Amino acid sequence: MKLATYRHAGNGERLGVIDNNEVVDVSSLDSRLPTSMTDLLRAGKGGMNALRSALNGMGHRVPLADVTLSAPVPRPIKFLGLGANYGRHLAEFAKSHAPERMPSTKVQHWFNKQVGCIIGPHDAIHLPHCSTQLDFEAELGLVIGTRCRHVPPERAFEMIAGYVVCNDVSVRDWQAISPTGMMGKSFDTHGPVGPWLTTADEIEDPQSLRVRTWIDADLRQDGNTREFIHKIPQMISFLTTAFTLEPGDILSTGSPAGVGSAEVPPRYRTPYFAHIWEGGYVRAFEGAGSAQ
Repeated sequence: MKLATYRHAGNGERLGVIDNNEVVDVSSLDSRLPTSMTDLLRAGKGGMNALRSALNGMGHRVPLADVTLSAPVPRPIKFLGLGANYGRHLAEFAKSHAPERMPSTKVQHWFNKQVGCIIGPHDAIHLPHCSTQLDFEAELGLVIGTRCRHVPPERAFEMIAGYVVCNDVSVRDWQAISPTGMMGKSFDTHGPVGPWLTTADEIEDPQSLRVRTWIDADLRQDGNTREFIHKIPQMISFLTTAFTLEPGDILSTGSPAGVGSAEVPPRYRTPYFAHIWEGGYVRAFEGAGSAQ
């Protein structure tokens, strides 16, 4: 299933299922079903199975073109990002930065993105007054479906409800002054997520997905999650050694080569869009830029 959080006709956020070019309002299928993405995820496999069964009915449908998509999980408890997870991305930074500043690949380098930065896939990304070094990073996002701690690698995929596209928008000079990178990763509007959550059963191999970013018609990033240095099972096992992951938590898994800050000289721009593609299940989304 492709699960979306959306708004339509001036109403508040609703939970929907994408069916071809339409959105099915979950609340119209069965009044007993969860009405928000977070509640659905917390309902676990039982909630997902009940929704699948209810989809046999038509429900209330509206054209996808007529709705406004929010982030699939608008208010997760945690939004974490993994740095330095693609070899070619590290190599491009080594050419444009001091090699001694490059992080070690022997350990995972996670950082926190404040959840307040999350926006929908078509919402405006603001260029802050304090910097012009606004950069893009297309990434595969994992959405946790099961509350978990101390997860062995062989059980990690059981904890994943589905996958989203993340744009780890980064203000590079502010990222550099923060030991954890958090300040440069958490500006308001700098966390586009979407367009919807594609459930795990729809993705045959999340570690073989193409990751691309365009600026206008210029293809800037073109990588594949096969390039992960740290694989998904190791990510979840590592994080849950320290703390509990909750349903709805988003883990952004790192970005491939091609970011603007690694070019010589750097190229920073605001309008761009990114997508991760696998059989059409995770579709493109746009993030427009505007000055604020």
